[in-house]
Amino acid sequence: MKAIKGILFDKDGTLLDYDESWLPVNRELARIASEGDPELADRLLLACGMDPVTGHIVPDSLLAAGNTRQISEGLIAAGSKLDAIELTIKLDDLFSHAAEFSVAVTDLAAFFGRLHARGFRLGVASSDNERSIRQTAQRFGFAPFIDYVAGYDSGFGTKPEPGMVLGFCAATDLDPSAVAVVGDNNHDLHMGRNAKVGVTVAVLTGTGSRESLAAASDYCLNDITELEGLLPDLQPA
Repeated sequence: MKAIKGILFDKDGTLLDYDESWLPVNRELARIASEGDPELADRLLLACGMDPVTGHIVPDSLLAAGNTRQISEGLIAAGSKLDAIELTIKLDDLFSHAAEFSVAVTDLAAFFGRLHARGFRLGVASSDNERSIRQTAQRFGFAPFIDYVAGYDSGFGTKPEPGMVLGFCAATDLDPSAVAVVGDNNHDLHMGRNAKVGVTVAVLTGTGSRESLAAASDYCLNDITELEGLLPDLQPA
């Protein structure tokens, strides 16, 4: 951790509590994709990784790690009759509005403010769309402290490709070896490994477990607040 100068966070399941924020959204997603057919909605949820009864999300499934286009394609493959472009637009709109009801894992404005004051360069890279990320940053008050935002539609490629990390490095003038990637599923961690970052950090506020995240993470934390004690002291930027 001594070489780390920049931290790139995933959003859902990392900054936001996944179950509290996304289980209701996933049910609405299935209602939209099924055009109100409850039986089909349940089948679509199962196919994309969510048990419609318990709400359990399979780690690294489409709903856990996919971007909007991938989720739309998966829903159509599982039986949705909607056009892929139409469904992607509808889901992006749903996800953008979902930012209004999300539940943060901690006081994100204070958390990012402390890291910023210590001199770390900070960013968010999500499989959600960029508009949703920026709305989340505004709503929870940490927008002034981040140097970089990337969604699946920002032009840097998608997880687990390294492009979002390399974009962060270009924006902050950091080498990947000086960057930590923090996320709740293997798409995040593999993105970091593919970019050859210094450290990959898993958190347990999302859809992954210690068992599912162990192989690709250097650290596995209960939540992002435990990160602060691991990081070196830097001079304020």
